[in-house]
Amino acid sequence: MNTHPIGKTGLEVTELGFGAAQIGNLYRAIDDDTAQDALEAAWESGFRYFDTAPYYGHGLSEHRLGRFLRGIDRNSYVLETKVGRLLVPTADEPDSTTGFASPLPFNPVYDYSYAGVMRSYEHSLHRLGVHRIDILLVHDIGELTHGVEGNRRHMSGFLDGGVKALEELKSNGNIAAWGLGIKETDICLQVLGHAHPDCFMLAGRYTLLEQSDAKPLLSQCLQRNVSIIVAGAYNSGILARGAKPGAMYEYGPAPDDILTRVAKLEDACAQFDVPLSTAALQFPLRHPAVSSVVVGGRTREQVEGNLQNLNAVIPEELWEALKDV
Repeated sequence: MNTHPIGKTGLEVTELGFGAAQIGNLYRAIDDDTAQDALEAAWESGFRYFDTAPYYGHGLSEHRLGRFLRGIDRNSYVLETKVGRLLVPTADEPDSTTGFASPLPFNPVYDYSYAGVMRSYEHSLHRLGVHRIDILLVHDIGELTHGVEGNRRHMSGFLDGGVKALEELKSNGNIAAWGLGIKETDICLQVLGHAHPDCFMLAGRYTLLEQSDAKPLLSQCLQRNVSIIVAGAYNSGILARGAKPGAMYEYGPAPDDILTRVAKLEDACAQFDVPLSTAALQFPLRHPAVSSVVVGGRTREQVEGNLQNLNAVIPEELWEALKDV
């Protein structure tokens, strides 16, 4: 699999990264063997970039990924996790509103401070069973998650302390790169005005379906040699399954205008005998600011399907046609 650099760090990531939210039981539970089989399929397919977070399954994803990576040469892959939430043990049922089925007995609590970032990093090392993490992303800071007033408070703590922690970890060689893992672009531009991140993981904002909000950010990132990692390339699945009844968009039922737009994209792809999911996966990689597309997979079949989408040949005429959709 081809690789691309992360900013000026010297790190190289594969064009596809394995997103480990689904092996953290996102929406529905899978067993350990199924999770390990998906990870084995990813390794066999050439994935050498793995993304996880404490939030995914309240620690379960990091535990499962760490179990798989144990025994593999630590220098043969790039490992990424996130900070911004600490996991607090609970004797009661864990929070059921996070979207993870049968999570571990912890509840996530937001903390973007210096101490919070340092604690989160250390806790992730223990769950993953590694001595270092390559990329550390600040998870879900922004108004979409916290609202205007809440985000003002969190941003103050992050800019006053969290950034210092990340830069300290990087200067000490504990990490090679840091950035944000978010669903909105304005917060990335704000951070670019105050700090020197190496990358942004942008979820669902630069896809075949929507790009306009991301264009100013991608332009800034090109100028400053900051890498974009695209997550959510299928926009919660609608670009994988098409405009069918019950299609999901932004983690909920797709509205009529989105269904109409996706149907038009499907029709354009069908004229060139290209599956919509193939075009959706390859589209972000055409932009020079994009280093990788992180895709999830809870089964071997899903992982292998993503690889097929990456390797399929798409005629240039389709890309031209899609500009008019």
